[in-house]
Amino acid sequence: MEALTTQQILDARLGDWRRLARALHARFRTGSFTAGLAFVTAITEAAQAANHHPDVTLTYPFVDLSLISHDVGALTQRDVDLAGRISEIAREQGISAEPGAVAEIELGLDTADAAALAPFWAALLTGSPDAVDDEGDVLDPGGRVPLLWFQHTDAHDTPRQRFHLDVWVPHDLAEKRIAAAVAAGGIIVDNANAPSFVVLADPEGNRACVCTCLDRQS
Repeated sequence: MEALTTQQILDARLGDWRRLARALHARFRTGSFTAGLAFVTAITEAAQAANHHPDVTLTYPFVDLSLISHDVGALTQRDVDLAGRISEIAREQGISAEPGAVAEIELGLDTADAAALAPFWAALLTGSPDAVDDEGDVLDPGGRVPLLWFQHTDAHDTPRQRFHLDVWVPHDLAEKRIAAAVAAGGIIVDNANAPSFVVLADPEGNRACVCTCLDRQS
């Protein structure tokens, strides 16, 4: 199964879903725990039929879902097809999506020696020093903590900000999120890589990135 590009995902016109860092994400407003359970039950049947399974979080009054082909480590046609089927189930049950509500946090750490740091952070965040993927990122297979990736930098003396947040938002809401942060006292530090990411800083200079799936290699 081949990985799909971001443009192929966008061309699929999955109105209820948004690609964030790696996966497709959706939030459906069920309104009650009982309705959410019925929705998840129907999703389970569709997933079994497709032999492809989403990650599901059932709460009151939402159901949050994410889709990625773990065997490929990327989005594939299986994810697009199941996302479409889940949206069909939602319409059949009178459940609406809230695509603007999805978001994802990643942690970025500046370092000159990622290989030396990764086992420590993997053990601290997940309990296993081996929870490092092929790209050298700390990735919790259980999804309990955010992904931690390492940004190469020259060796330097502390103090200097070394951690930053990557805030992944739907590509069509990034400008609104950036504007809200600026209105709340932040500044735009660097937008040369927009719409892929824009670097912001709070009033004391602490930085974070607003990231989208656009203008990336895949």
